[in-house]
Amino acid sequence: MLEGGEDPLYLARRIISFSSEDIGIANSFALEQAVSAYHSCHYIGMPECGVNLAQAVVYMAKSKKSNALYVAYEKAKQDAKNFPAEPVPVHLRNAPTKLMKDLDYGKDYKYTPDFENPEDARQDYLPDKLKGRKYL
Repeated sequence: MLEGGEDPLYLARRIISFSSEDIGIANSFALEQAVSAYHSCHYIGMPECGVNLAQAVVYMAKSKKSNALYVAYEKAKQDAKNFPAEPVPVHLRNAPTKLMKDLDYGKDYKYTPDFENPEDARQDYLPDKLKGRKYL
């Protein structure tokens, strides 16, 4: 594509998309590699950046693949569209005023770092209409 005259920044942007959509959490360094290739193309241009793009492409090709993050994001996005005004659970709400404290905002909130065992910090983070949803 480069030899055919394609813009190297276009290719770099496509590699960035691929790194998250098709590799995602299977290799969290893929995004860093892709963004580095983009920056290399931006700073040095053609023909030198061709090797940077080749490195990124080979890295992506050899990486494990997972679209789980992409699928999870699409599900969450759909729920945000279908349930745009669901209230934040009361225990997650900040209580900067006396009235909010009287309404139990923040009551029973569990601050995860305070718990040695993560299971002890379990709590609901989603509104009632979305309880039980698993995105990832």
